[in-house]
Amino acid sequence: MEIRTLRYFLAVCREENMTRASEHLHVSQPTLSKALKSLEDELGKKLFVRHSFSIALTEEGALLRDRAEDLITMADKIEHEFLSLDDITGGDLYFGLAESYQIRHLARELRSLKEVYPGLKYHITSGDTEQVTEKLDKGLLDFAVICDAPNKKKYDSIQFPENDIWGLILPADAPLASKPSIKVEDLMGLPLFTSAQGWEGDIKEWAGERFNDLHLEGSFRLAYNASMFVREGLGYQLSFKDLVNVSPESGLTFRPLEPELKVNLYLIWNRYQTFTPMAERFLSQIRRSFAK
Repeated sequence: MEIRTLRYFLAVCREENMTRASEHLHVSQPTLSKALKSLEDELGKKLFVRHSFSIALTEEGALLRDRAEDLITMADKIEHEFLSLDDITGGDLYFGLAESYQIRHLARELRSLKEVYPGLKYHITSGDTEQVTEKLDKGLLDFAVICDAPNKKKYDSIQFPENDIWGLILPADAPLASKPSIKVEDLMGLPLFTSAQGWEGDIKEWAGERFNDLHLEGSFRLAYNASMFVREGLGYQLSFKDLVNVSPESGLTFRPLEPELKVNLYLIWNRYQTFTPMAERFLSQIRRSFAK
């Protein structure tokens, strides 16, 4: 199975049309068709259902698309890593990031590093702990940022200098907005939005015996999207402070939970990972900065 053939396959997946894919790849349509037919023969599975003017993936094709995306990402990462070995002005860094206002610390260090190494390029993937650690384990990322205590058997880590504070995002004119903080009994009967990770982790521990009395209306991976549902009056959002706009113009406000619920943020990497020169430089800079 050749990397070039997988690139052809992914182009057809994106375009859903053989002609457009061949134009994008700058290869003839017969060449593209022959390559995909060889791929199907090699795997012994039908990957596409061909219609008059479009192409749809079979279940086997969808599975290969997901695997091929990881393989191509890894191939590109390896190529960039070797190209950067002799590049004293740049290189590529790959991050998987949880949502937190503390990401600004990481952004600040990247800006500082880019001033010294103008050829630095960074690639960002966002997701919860499960999503970013899966990519980290596959070698698709150099670093991940998570808001769970890391598995010390698998990862080395650095703790961010501050904490994230849980609270409730709600309409500014809601009755609960008059309270300085939110207790678990205040949430009874309310439609709540938060991430699945936060719901089964921090919120479950914070609520204790009252957790089963709470109602999760919907789970969101992105805090901004959940805040739009709050603005439309569909519920209340449990989230970290400073993740969404709660200025007076937004119509929303934030109230911390009581008792206070704080969590730590961690930069993690695989324990036995071999870093590129740029990843080494970044890690050294983060260590110095956070040590202050």
